[in-house]
Amino acid sequence: MSDSAPQNPGKYSRVMLKISGEALMGDQGYGLHPPTVARIAAEVKSVHDMGVEICMVIGGGNIFRGLQGSAQGMERATADYMGMLATVMNALAMQAALEAERIHTRVISAIRMDEVAEPYIRRRAVRHLEKKRVCIFAAGTGNPYFTTDTAATLRANEMNCEAIFKGTKVDGVYDKDPKKFPDAKRYDDVTYDEVLQKHLGVMDASAIALARDNDLPIIVFSLDEPGGFRGILAGTGTYTRVHG
Repeated sequence: MSDSAPQNPGKYSRVMLKISGEALMGDQGYGLHPPTVARIAAEVKSVHDMGVEICMVIGGGNIFRGLQGSAQGMERATADYMGMLATVMNALAMQAALEAERIHTRVISAIRMDEVAEPYIRRRAVRHLEKKRVCIFAAGTGNPYFTTDTAATLRANEMNCEAIFKGTKVDGVYDKDPKKFPDAKRYDDVTYDEVLQKHLGVMDASAIALARDNDLPIIVFSLDEPGGFRGILAGTGTYTRVHG
């Protein structure tokens, strides 16, 4: 649906964008905020228009988080499956927003629900990307006890993405919370091992280990910064690169 635009001058031609479910809440304390979803979709479109092939994984914490349900006495596997279903709702909302921007989009679910999403078939998903469709991978890995961070890293490897872009509330990785500590130090570059040893909270340990084992860089940037996603691919912007 989108017109072809100049190729991106950066070095990435296929990327994974990982965002939290909370990123879709806006200023609300729960659920989906349609103007915020539309704003993020516009950011994705700006990168898609550069010729970049885009995968997405969206968390479900704005609707239900498995770990929190488990902490309140619910069986962990059941709570995690509920969290996976929440990610499908977010994926469908993002699909609607992207298609409003005239971007062909496919929601691909690790749990079969054929009326609303495609089942995950790796070769079919790769073909969608080659046809410049955005692929939103929903329902995590399809297994309890795995986070959407791990799902994003798994799918990024399977799709041969060149990097994971982790959209957050801050413009990179800090040694402590910059919103609480004015003297927090931001890293331009950090290794996978440093992230694990210093508990820097980029992604969970399983996701970091999977990225490290496959030499997949993680770019941490602010999703709240207008044009931030596109800016990095254009060679500007502020971010932290996690690598080997």
